[in-house]
Amino acid sequence: MVLSPHIALNAAQLRVFGAACTLLQAGRPAQALECARQLLALASTSADAWQLLAMCLAELGDEVAAEQAFESALARSAENATVLMNYAAWRNRLGRSADAVVLFERAAAAAPTAAPPRVQLGLLALEAGEHARAEGFFRDALRLEPNGLHAWHGLGNALREQGKLVPAAEAFTQALALAPDYGPAWVNLGGVQRLQGLAEDALRSYGQARRFGQSGAGLEDSINGAMVDSGRIAEAIAGARQLVVRHPGHAPGHSTLARLLWEYGGRLASSPDPLAAFEQAAQAQPDNRALQMELIRMLLEARRGERALEYAQRLRQRDPADPLAAWLLADCHLQLEQPQPADLLYQQAYRRLGNRSPSFLNAYTRLALRLQRWQQAGQLATQAVRIDALNQEGWANLAIIWRMLDDPREHWLCDYERLIGVVDIATPHGYADVPAFLQALGTRLDSLHLATREPINQSVRRGSQTQGRLFGRPDPEIVAAQAVLVSAVEQWLASLPDDPRHPFLGRRPRSGKVAVTGSWSVKLRSSGHHANHVHPRGWISSAFYVRLPPAMLAQDVGDRAGCIQFGQPLERLGLDLPARRIVRPEPGKLVLFPSYLWHGTVPFVDAVPRLSIAFDMRPDD
Repeated sequence: MVLSPHIALNAAQLRVFGAACTLLQAGRPAQALECARQLLALASTSADAWQLLAMCLAELGDEVAAEQAFESALARSAENATVLMNYAAWRNRLGRSADAVVLFERAAAAAPTAAPPRVQLGLLALEAGEHARAEGFFRDALRLEPNGLHAWHGLGNALREQGKLVPAAEAFTQALALAPDYGPAWVNLGGVQRLQGLAEDALRSYGQARRFGQSGAGLEDSINGAMVDSGRIAEAIAGARQLVVRHPGHAPGHSTLARLLWEYGGRLASSPDPLAAFEQAAQAQPDNRALQMELIRMLLEARRGERALEYAQRLRQRDPADPLAAWLLADCHLQLEQPQPADLLYQQAYRRLGNRSPSFLNAYTRLALRLQRWQQAGQLATQAVRIDALNQEGWANLAIIWRMLDDPREHWLCDYERLIGVVDIATPHGYADVPAFLQALGTRLDSLHLATREPINQSVRRGSQTQGRLFGRPDPEIVAAQAVLVSAVEQWLASLPDDPRHPFLGRRPRSGKVAVTGSWSVKLRSSGHHANHVHPRGWISSAFYVRLPPAMLAQDVGDRAGCIQFGQPLERLGLDLPARRIVRPEPGKLVLFPSYLWHGTVPFVDAVPRLSIAFDMRPDD
């Protein structure tokens, strides 16, 4: 909080005011309160005196009296921006963010040339997940105060959350130009650089963050992740082991170590159960809710339903009213083919989560589909896309529901012929032809596939997936791939019709440009495939074929081995639906489709792996 007198006080009153502020800053609110009462006796009509009293009472935890004092201050100076700012900050500290927003808005109106109220509104919008709105507030603040450190930093965070990585990095860089020792900006710049595929740059930024006083489990975990992205696997695993020793209660650190051991354990001299240390930590900390929940999720991802059930039952017993615990326990029952207890738990969790969590609604929809309750499934999926119109899983579930009901909206939504594009790429600059480029690209991708096992939480079965962002790496082959692939996407988009009401076509950017939000490579071994899935964070998704096994190149037209198939839902729903469209891969072909389309691949048998690149995109206006 900031105090500065706005209504004239005489010299004696100012001395009392200053003494109270000094005591407050020294953490002595009781003594400050005595000074505030003296000032009020001398200047009972001063808004600043009432504000000072309010702040002392707030620090002492007397909420009722503090609120009355703040209101008394505003009664004497209704549009005093300082009073409004301090009142808003206190309301926010109490968790009353909606009240704080109203007060900060009044402060902004009262001080139209002041940046601080707009910065605070931006921070509150960020906390609420309103990232575009936050961006607007921070830009307003910067128009008023171009060298505002916290506005630049907030803008970087708002842009990053919207996937606008280049301008986000520029905003953090601008913040650091103003304050080179501002550690939080170095941390966030490193995070953006990781998302851009610049792992070594991220490590340098994290090093600067440490130099300027940043520390803690979150930063260590980020450094370990960047180590993996840069191919320094042994160092990352060593760092992850150290992290869980130093911060045994930090759930993400245990998750990182377990995932690294899962994917890269085969590279170690001895490879014990990758989840064993995680389980030991959870057993030692039964009251660490975050740790218990993260372990349960990982056990489910590893398809160890019985072990997950044991932990989930204990978690549920500790807090029977916790809807997230009920949801996790329900998922354990589902993995063990016990839908009835799962149904009861979902009903209980729905009372708390049903009106605000699309993720929960999507999960409940899948249970309804599994039980063949088409009407209930439709209501739940519709509710999910009402809350979040861009929710890809919600639209994917509606596609299956409409198919089961023979509803023509399935074909309006999916249009498997028109909305699945198969395009050729141009020859990148510097290569004789596409086959020469694919050979060079394949060699580079081979060097990045360091894992001996698929990620625990992805669709890959019997294969490996590269870590971190693929596009953005400085390798010339990958730079060339990104350029020609994005160009091919934008040309394909230009050929599609307009339909403002359509959840895919209605998002076509006016600029015709797309931004890549995620990119990776997958190498499938013999018998490998992708389980049916969708891409929750995408708008357009893709598959680009770099190298195919000889058996796939020589197979008959009717042979589906290794093919990508669309319209077949999640296997565990038990619906046994045939694919709506099957596309045969060819080296150099790019397959494009809406991210909500269910898709997977058919297993193949060959000693030569199947190598591909995948990436998700969003509109870039």
